[in-house]
Amino acid sequence: MTVSVRGVVSRGKGEPVHVTEVLVPDPGPGEALVRVQACGVCHTDLHYKMGGIGDDYPYLLGHEAAGVVEAVGDNVTDVAPGDFVILNWRAVCGQCRACKRGRPWYCFATHNATQKMTLADGTPLSPALGIGAFAEKTLVAAGQCTKVNPAIAPATAGLLGCGVMAGLGAAINTGGVTRGDTVAVIGCGGVGDAAVLGARLAGAKTIIAVDVDDKKLQWAREFGATHTINSRSADPVEGIRELTDGNGADVVVEAIGRPETYKQAFFARDLAGVVVLVGVPTPEMQLELPLLEVFGRGGALKSSWYGDCLPSRDFPMLVDLHLEGRLPLDKFVSERIGLGDVEEAFAKMEHGEVLRSVVVF
Repeated sequence: MTVSVRGVVSRGKGEPVHVTEVLVPDPGPGEALVRVQACGVCHTDLHYKMGGIGDDYPYLLGHEAAGVVEAVGDNVTDVAPGDFVILNWRAVCGQCRACKRGRPWYCFATHNATQKMTLADGTPLSPALGIGAFAEKTLVAAGQCTKVNPAIAPATAGLLGCGVMAGLGAAINTGGVTRGDTVAVIGCGGVGDAAVLGARLAGAKTIIAVDVDDKKLQWAREFGATHTINSRSADPVEGIRELTDGNGADVVVEAIGRPETYKQAFFARDLAGVVVLVGVPTPEMQLELPLLEVFGRGGALKSSWYGDCLPSRDFPMLVDLHLEGRLPLDKFVSERIGLGDVEEAFAKMEHGEVLRSVVVF
């Protein structure tokens, strides 16, 4: 049995996305059918549309989502129909070498649904990050559903499914920001501002936001930045050093994913500081650094994949912090839109007009 729903599909590299009919099968063993309530428009979806991730078109876009489980297949015990869940793209296997070493946030064999959603003519769809949530309903592996307190608004909850979790985790999990640290964040879109918020939550004393857009820098201040630098008019490396007693920051989060801004992050850290790359580069980008500087500075150069999060651990905790008034996740929602507005939302995102547009159903 299948159900027909509306979904946003990217048919070819760079082509405008369209709302079209999508056929979603009943869940099989280990799978769950989720009625999507909200899904954020993330830059990763734009990467899919533009061919920056692969060429397995057509793609069913959307992955930063929350909704209600409608049905589950055999052998599903962690979630049940009626559960409110955030969808995640790291459904840990529990059996790979990372999981067995007690590091499931590095799981090398994460699960997706086995069955394929299709177009009306039977063409298989590739769901973005194994989720495909720009659709009224989607089929996922049950492990991609993380049950959380349903008191949180779906438009807010869904953002933990990708961008906000990536930024929070880059600061807290990967960067290890702690009380009294100095932190710099380069790139103040949704992920960067989430890193700012994470640094504030962890107790950083100095949080420096760097961007080329004064509007984004103001957003960063609202999330907890103590200082801002517009890198169009000032050298960010010099600026960060001036604000950290000439030393550089303890943790620098690069939330853009470009070689030139990564170099800024590298030279703006303290001698034993940490650089965290959470911005997503494109395949052709190359990085060149003086190897002696890499050796002489010590510290660590890290990449942060999904904020090194463990959804079953982190999502419920962050939702609870939000509901207690300690984590203003709702500030990331710039606008609520319909399925037919996704193409326009991509343009707004590229122009820096929004932190997050969120499709609501």
